[in-house]
Order: sequence, then C-alpha cells, then structure tokens
Amino acid sequence: MKFLQKGIAAWREDPLLRRVVKNSGYLFSGSTLGIFLSIATSVLSSRALGVHFFGILAAVTTFAALADKLLSFRIGELVVKYAGEALASKQTQKAAAVFKVATMTEVTVSFLSYAIIYALAPMAARYFAKDEGMAVWFMVYGLIVPFGLTFETSSALLQIAGKFKFQAAINLAQNIVTAGIVLVAVFSPDPFPVVILAYLAGKSVAGISYLAYGLYQAKQLFGLGWWKTPLTLLPPRKEFWGFAFSSNFSGTVNLLVRDSDVLWVNTFLNPTQGGLYKLAVSLIGFMLIPIDPFIKTSFPEITRTVTAKAWTKLRSLLSRLTLISGAVTLLFGGLFFIGGEWLIGALYGADFAPAWQPAMILFVGYGIANTFFWNRPLSLSLGDPYFPLATSTVIGAGKLVASTILLPVYGIGAQAVLMSLYFSITIFLILIRAIRTIGNMEKNTQADKIHL
Repeated sequence: MKFLQKGIAAWREDPLLRRVVKNSGYLFSGSTLGIFLSIATSVLSSRALGVHFFGILAAVTTFAALADKLLSFRIGELVVKYAGEALASKQTQKAAAVFKVATMTEVTVSFLSYAIIYALAPMAARYFAKDEGMAVWFMVYGLIVPFGLTFETSSALLQIAGKFKFQAAINLAQNIVTAGIVLVAVFSPDPFPVVILAYLAGKSVAGISYLAYGLYQAKQLFGLGWWKTPLTLLPPRKEFWGFAFSSNFSGTVNLLVRDSDVLWVNTFLNPTQGGLYKLAVSLIGFMLIPIDPFIKTSFPEITRTVTAKAWTKLRSLLSRLTLISGAVTLLFGGLFFIGGEWLIGALYGADFAPAWQPAMILFVGYGIANTFFWNRPLSLSLGDPYFPLATSTVIGAGKLVASTILLPVYGIGAQAVLMSLYFSITIFLILIRAIRTIGNMEKNTQADKIHL
C-alpha cells in the first residue's frame, strides 16, 4: 500500500512523467487492439504456412527491413534531436532546414534501398530461403521501402509535435489490414503469396499515411513554403553529418548483430529452424509493445531536459521510467515462464513448441533492453553517439564470430544465448558511461552558476 501511495504521489508531483505517460497512453491505447491483432496475425500465418514456410516468410520480411535500414541514417533520430532542439529554442526556420534535408535524404535512400533489394533478391532466395524460385517474393515485398518513402522523418516530426493519437491510429489501421488479409490466407490453397501481400499492404498503408500527415504537419509547424528554407541554417556540418553517419553506422551494426539473426539461422541451418527462431523472437517482441510508446515519447522529453540542464528532473524521469518498464518486463517474463510452452503448442501447433526454450533465453537480454530502453536516446541527447556505436561494434563483432562457430553446432539455443549476452554487456557499459557523463555535466552546470 505504501508503495502504491508513493507511486501516486510521484505521479502528481512530476509533470514531465505525466506528459510522457499520457502521450505513451495514446500510442498504447491504439496498440492494445493492435497487440491482439499482431498475435492473431502471427498465429494465423504460422498455422497457414507451417514451420518451414514461416521461416521463409521471416527471411523475406527481414531481408527487406535490413535493406531499408542499411542506408536510412536512422534519420528520425536526427530530426528528433536537431529539429526538436531548434523548435524548443523557437528557431523555426532552423528546424525546417533540418526536416527538409532529412526528408530529401530519406527519399533518395529509399529508392537506392529498393534497387539493392531488387538486385540481390536472387542471392537472398538462394541462401536465406534455400529456394531460388522465391526471388520474386523478395522483390515484391521489398516494395515496402518506396511505399514508406518518408516514414522515419514523418514519424519523428509527429513525435516532436506530440501527435501521438494519429500515430496510434495509423498503427492500428496497419494491423487491421494485415490481419484481415492473413485471415484470407488461412482458406487459400496457396497461402504464402497471400501472407506476403498482407504484410505488404499493411506496411504500405502506414507508409503512405505517415507521408501525407507528415507533410501536413510540416506546414503547420514551419509555415507555407518551408521546403524553400535555405540549408545554410543547418547546424555545423561536421557535428550534424557526424551525428547522421554515426547513427547510420550504429544502425548497420544492429542490422548485422541484432536484426539479421533469422538470416544467419536460415543460412547455417535451414528455414525450419529459422521459423522456430523467428517465432521465439516474435513472442518476446510482444513484451516490447507496451514499452515501445515510451521510447517514442521519452526521447523528445529527454532531449528537452538535457537542453535545459535540468539534471534532477532527468534523473527522476529515468528512474521512474525504469520502474515502469521493469515491472512490465518482470510480469511478462513470469507469465511466459509459467504458461509459454503450453501457449505456443495450443496456438501455433506442436511443431512450433521447441521455440519456447530459445524464447526464454532471449527474454534475459531483451528484458534488460526493455527495462533500460532509454539508454540510447539518453546517449544521443547527451551528445555522445560514438560510445554506444563503438561498444555495439566491438561486442557485436565478437557475437558474429561466435555465431559462425557455435550456431552450426549447437543450434538456435546458442544463438539466443549470444544475443542475450550482447544486449546485457552493451547496455551495462552504455549506462555506466551515461551516468558518468550526467555527473560531469551537472558539475559543470553548478560551476557556471557559481561563477555567475
């Protein structure tokens, strides 16, 4: 009871936390139904396809996502940091210049990314699907990239503007479209193409919606003719593009180390094992859904707090966000440990039951990442993008080497162990660095006040 009373008191006394939770609530309320639709989509597609073709589906969708992210520069982070800082300082034209160059960059790399998908589709089908006839489906699903022309920049602008209700509506619409078409696949004599088109349709709805509303919101924030803003208003070139390239390289590291695991499994083992591993990752991914809105809503708030040098408020916000995310993570882990194996067999079928063990191993690493989800946004806000990058690169390189040795011998369980170790070590090191940086910045702030 005392714990609950303290929690309520903290809520009342912390307007920053209230704002983050309120905005996160908009996204989560829209994703509540989306969670059930995502589960239904996963169950229906796995039932329709079976383990082997579920593994091929994982290869197709993962390959397109990786190609999309390869050149994306994680452009949304650039917009949130620099456009968000500029708007907070009432520098509207500077913010417009940032959004303009980010949009131009994302449009360009979207077409380049699809060209890569189209060119490499035959190779991807040969190694990741073990079937060269699947190349056409790598090309077809790859259309999500040009359909999501300004997805990252528009999404970031909506975060800055606080338009979280609209984002929730888009996410819900995407889930409804995907689930509806996947339901058709269950009754289709050839379900694989229908499932591919279902995921393509859902992504396309989201991409086009973000493009349209992002451009509308840009006019609202920056005024008519914002695209004519001179690029001379951008932040210093070295700092600005250094941030962009470091973020992109960081994204590339994540592609190889974290997001491409199912491709490694399909290559070294087979699509059947890839299907099991994909399901394990997807099941643990449901744990991330309630916390994902906090990532989008807390980054702008963390950036504003750091800009204002409000270190006490920053510590308070981070500790309370950790309490919320930690509670959600432990609750999910406990329930999944007790009933996860039975649930997999009941929903997905007995052939998918072996996914429970790697899922529990993955829970350790993903659970740490979920609890301390704010570690990277904090580092970016503190102007320290290079340490997380260096840490991820070094630890990730070790994981890749270990994967080539252990995965063919010990299977997907070994891959799950390596992934959990990667998350645990990198996040621990990043947190230590961030805490020290905050302490140094706070000392400098106090010193400046004394001199004044």
